[in-house]
Amino acid sequence: MKSPNDDFFMQVWKLASLIPYGRVTSYGAIANALGKTNASRMVGWAMSKSSLAPFNVPAHRVVNRIGVLTGRNSFEEPFLMEKLLKQEGVEVKNNKVVKFEKLFWNPMQELDF
Repeated sequence: MKSPNDDFFMQVWKLASLIPYGRVTSYGAIANALGKTNASRMVGWAMSKSSLAPFNVPAHRVVNRIGVLTGRNSFEEPFLMEKLLKQEGVEVKNNKVVKFEKLFWNPMQELDF
């Protein structure tokens, strides 16, 4: 049986798959772009389940509103999120994206919403 969360998760995954290489966004930015301003936590839950998506979702590019890698514990190993970001040229220090504001990808501005 399909739950209402299934459709929301799919929307989150599709939007997250558009985050450009070397850029990051936040749970709240995704929620806002989907018209669900109070659903940041649900976006986080969707990202933690992104391995279930039928396509590749770059969950490592989604961080909290100040650039902290709060989703790192959802990865197979605790430092995988940081490692993937660094492979894309994103500097991470003390579990936080350096130059977060510069690297921030806002789907509301970047896409036609």
